[in-house]
Amino acid sequence: MAVERIGSIIKHLAPGSAINQIQSKNPDDIGGFKDTSLEYLIYALLKQVRERSNLDPALVEDVCFGNVSDGNAAYKLRAAALAAGFPNTAGASTVNRFCSSGLKAIADIAHSISNNSIEIDIAGGAELMSAPGSRLEQPFDEDVLKESQDATDCMQPMGWTSENVGRDFNLSRDELDKYSAESFRRAEEAQKAGWFDDEIVPIATKVKGPDGEVKEVTLSKDEGIRPGTTAEGLGKVRPAFPQWGPLTTGGNASQVTDGASAVILMKRSTAVKLGQPILAKYVGSTVAGLAPRIMGIGPSVAIPKLLAIHNIALADIDVIELNEAFATMAVYCRDKLSIDWTKMNPRGGAIALGHPLGTTGARQVVTGLSELRRQKKKILLTSMCIGTGQGMAALFVNEVV
Repeated sequence: MAVERIGSIIKHLAPGSAINQIQSKNPDDIGGFKDTSLEYLIYALLKQVRERSNLDPALVEDVCFGNVSDGNAAYKLRAAALAAGFPNTAGASTVNRFCSSGLKAIADIAHSISNNSIEIDIAGGAELMSAPGSRLEQPFDEDVLKESQDATDCMQPMGWTSENVGRDFNLSRDELDKYSAESFRRAEEAQKAGWFDDEIVPIATKVKGPDGEVKEVTLSKDEGIRPGTTAEGLGKVRPAFPQWGPLTTGGNASQVTDGASAVILMKRSTAVKLGQPILAKYVGSTVAGLAPRIMGIGPSVAIPKLLAIHNIALADIDVIELNEAFATMAVYCRDKLSIDWTKMNPRGGAIALGHPLGTTGARQVVTGLSELRRQKKKILLTSMCIGTGQGMAALFVNEVV
């Protein structure tokens, strides 16, 4: 995944038995994928998936990707899958649940497989945040707006909702910047140690420089990690949304990012029959709603709901990948749920790595599973806040210990 850092983010609108059962910025900065098309990015990724998996592409029945901003994403995914060597007998579709779209793609396909609707699928997500996206340019219909304040609040930009969270729950700029600096530190450490290497495939593409010259480049690492970032340095960054509040900045919120990610899903019996390695087991997922004006704290309601469904405690989880859309929501959810910070985003999160909306949910899965393997631990929990006031959470079990 590659990252383009934009000048500001203003456009970035308990029981053991149960466990046993589930086992500083520059406006001229250039991101490597800024001149890459969505269909090419997906094509290049799916080609790598096909080649590295040694899976007969004729066995793949469907490809499902999350995407938020491109209204033509379904066309592009279908074309990219065909170009990558998957036959026209495999379908293709896209899903949009805002920031959790990639995770929803995985969950939807896992459920389809468990219901015997299909046998083998590729799920994930892709997003070009550096390309023009879709925004609400007009208010909702007046009859919709007059019926509910929550309906009206669905129109609040994400930066506004971040400030609402900070104000409502008395978060300080200092603690947000400290959290963000730690995200950068962890991501820097992980990158230097090579911990991301097993989850990233190199993508060759072309990029146009400020002088107009087009160069061929191969991208193989995240570009948004800023070595040596400190809380003191982040404290000097100006608020990104002064019209709504003083807390959220380009340094303590997720980066504007381009990226794609994918996983192959099938039943255990199918994997054994085909000789495919079993890396993890999808256990389950859930969604929960809350007031749209504080949409960022969705994980604080989705995580308890998921744990209750599976009758386990947060202390039983080994790694928690919680999306850092904004430091406001990450700090609130961490403290509200009393999450052990050593378990949460141990390789850093979206503040350092970026947040391509449609793919982050899937990226968190592969990052979390890689970390589980490194630690020789078992259970991964991923969770996302979702625009318009929702939260999503999912459980996975590491099969490689």
